Amino acid sequence: MEKLQDKYSWDLTDLFKNKEEFYDEMKNVRDKLKQIESYKGILCDNSENLYQCYHLYETTLIKFEQVYAYGMLNYHLNMADQERIKLFKEVENLNSEFSTATAYITPEITFTDENVINNYLKEDIRLEPYKRDIQNILEKKKHILSKEEENLLANYSEILYAPKNIYDMLTNAEFKFGTFIDEEGKEVELTDATYSVYIRSKNQNVRKQAYDLMLKKYSEFINTITEMYLTNVKQTVITAKLRNYKSSLDEVTDNDEASIKVYDTLMEGVHKGIKANHEYMALKKKLLQLEDMHMYDIYVNPFTKNGDKIPYEEAKKIVKDALAILGKEYGNMLEHAFENHWIDVYEKPNKQKGGYNMGIYAPHPFILMNYVGDEYDVRTIAHELGHSMHAYYSNKNQNIFDADYTIMVAEVASTVNEILLTEYQLKNETDKKKKAEIIYELLELIRATFYTQAMFAEFEKEVHEKIENGNMMSSEDLNTIYYTLNQKYMGESVVLEDNSKYGWARIPHFYRDFYVYKYATGISAAICIATKILNKEEGYVERYIDMLSQGCSKKSIDLLKMIDVDLEDIRTYEVIVQFYKNKMKELKSLV
Repeated sequence: MEKLQDKYSWDLTDLFKNKEEFYDEMKNVRDKLKQIESYKGILCDNSENLYQCYHLYETTLIKFEQVYAYGMLNYHLNMADQERIKLFKEVENLNSEFSTATAYITPEITFTDENVINNYLKEDIRLEPYKRDIQNILEKKKHILSKEEENLLANYSEILYAPKNIYDMLTNAEFKFGTFIDEEGKEVELTDATYSVYIRSKNQNVRKQAYDLMLKKYSEFINTITEMYLTNVKQTVITAKLRNYKSSLDEVTDNDEASIKVYDTLMEGVHKGIKANHEYMALKKKLLQLEDMHMYDIYVNPFTKNGDKIPYEEAKKIVKDALAILGKEYGNMLEHAFENHWIDVYEKPNKQKGGYNMGIYAPHPFILMNYVGDEYDVRTIAHELGHSMHAYYSNKNQNIFDADYTIMVAEVASTVNEILLTEYQLKNETDKKKKAEIIYELLELIRATFYTQAMFAEFEKEVHEKIENGNMMSSEDLNTIYYTLNQKYMGESVVLEDNSKYGWARIPHFYRDFYVYKYATGISAAICIATKILNKEEGYVERYIDMLSQGCSKKSIDLLKMIDVDLEDIRTYEVIVQFYKNKMKELKSLV
């Protein structure tokens, strides 16, 4: 098969030349899984068995990632296409088979005398690449179930993903939001991608129409979505309890290599600095010159010219120039990513909404975007490339077990790129109005990533705690919690419409329990890091790249401490609040 000519799309032949090759590899993975299963019951009899199994596990995992990526990426290009849906279901089945085939490894290591395992690690140098993974298993010993129970959970793994998969199918492929009248008086269809454009329109009526139309669709299915979400929460709560965690938050933070203290310190910092967000909302209302500012007003930048678009090629140059401060190798790999089909750029019918990076071990990461040409999209390029470059450095320097860093660290790399991009734009801009526009967007980034994600995290914690305490919940209960939190975080400058209560139903990240708090810790760490990079602190870029290269060879908290960031220290969050206040002062000086 020839290389894809469209340079703005993924070239999935980087994974497999054709479907025949894909299915051959899928069969090969299944054969390898049988070989892995052959060590069941004898895994820890000697170091030879432990090594041979882990070596097989390592090579199979690399191939499995490629197979899974091929199925998922094909599906996300058109989520209504039946053949692609079938392909994705096949790789999901393989994922379940993989989990089942390898489920015995953790309990067998767990239930072997720890001294025996440590002697294997000490005496057999071949086990060195797998040492940290094995030691992590020993550390989590108290949370591992019996072999039979682990196998049972592994067999149910596909079913446990059902709420998220059903939600994705419903909201991506089934939802049609309808039409409304745009700024030019034309009837246009609302999609998830165009919503991000219309909600920033200078025309308040357009913003209101888009906002109301979007939430109307979610309100129509609110009971169904509630059932899906609460089912997801319940399975998380039950699993955490089965694994002897104090709570679902305890389990998630442990898996993040963080701690409940990180979460609690973050929330303490947010609550301590919440008046700064109220101050920003009051400033926003004044700049927008609105007597009443509604939820559908808060996303518009008063300094942008309506309809301004940034061509993708121009956006690429901006991002590359902004990130040049990170060194020559980093810059060369950015160029390589742009020119070698790492990114699927534009919106397509039934394509997965939003944007993400899939940082598979080989051949390279894949980035999904729905580029429409606004400033937000430029930041998204920088953001997702932060993930990709983190994956590149980790994969280059670590084996697949030690390359798979936690989200706690991943959101740092992506957000550092956003801060560097913004500061580059400010430095090179002479027009005061344009400068004000850029600062405003930076303030929006902090509001959305620090305060709003913290609000989402607070919503999650309240819902999970109620379920953990045996409370029954309805859609109206969830609506009330979300509405009340919006009042708390927005302050008195924002008028909340009744339909604002449905906003929680639009958050796909809620199906990855306690994922969102890491955005808030991430931007807090990122501002500390980016400041040091921009100040050209001697040797700091090299230390930063070294941290990215560590993968998960160290604990997440310890990785960040390598570059002077402590997520359990309230001062980390005081830095971001002060940065927020300083940028508000800077904006006021320009208007």
